[in-house]
Amino acid sequence: MSHPDRLARGSQYIAATALVLVVVMLALNTAAWFFPALGAVDGGMGLSFSLSHRILGMEGLELAGLAWWQQLGAALISAIPLLAMAYGLLHLRSLFQQYACGNYFAHSAYGHMEKIGRTIAAWVVLDFASEPVLSYWVTMLKPIGHRVITLSLEPSVFLALFVAACVVVIARILLRASDLHVENQQFV
Repeated sequence: MSHPDRLARGSQYIAATALVLVVVMLALNTAAWFFPALGAVDGGMGLSFSLSHRILGMEGLELAGLAWWQQLGAALISAIPLLAMAYGLLHLRSLFQQYACGNYFAHSAYGHMEKIGRTIAAWVVLDFASEPVLSYWVTMLKPIGHRVITLSLEPSVFLALFVAACVVVIARILLRASDLHVENQQFV
């Protein structure tokens, strides 16, 4: 198998995996709120994402004690940052679909790559902003003095923001490479 064929096949696998990740990520997040054994931190499977994981791990929170509408609201609130990440994964999928077709210098690759970087940053910001809303949501029916608003800032946030900035810069490099490719094609 030649190098371009392996590259195209690998790009197809990544494109397909990105789509599967979108579906699995959103489905697992929702399931973690309705099936406590899936998302439970202690004694459960721990199949929840960062925001849900932090909230589900709160001391004194009984997921089974929440009203169905609170569980639904929690699933929706916790899905907000994941929807941003899903949007980025869909752009990653589009980018690798282009690469699978051999369009390495397509001008639209820049747009996909830049949106990936921006959605990583949006995911971080939305995750940070959603945590206090979600923590209050799941404790709002508790008596006064037992309601909780949490806010956390982990070192991984800074790493994610750095990666987002790097991806945006790489996107700009791709744009420049695309422009140079077009110029070189005009001379041939």
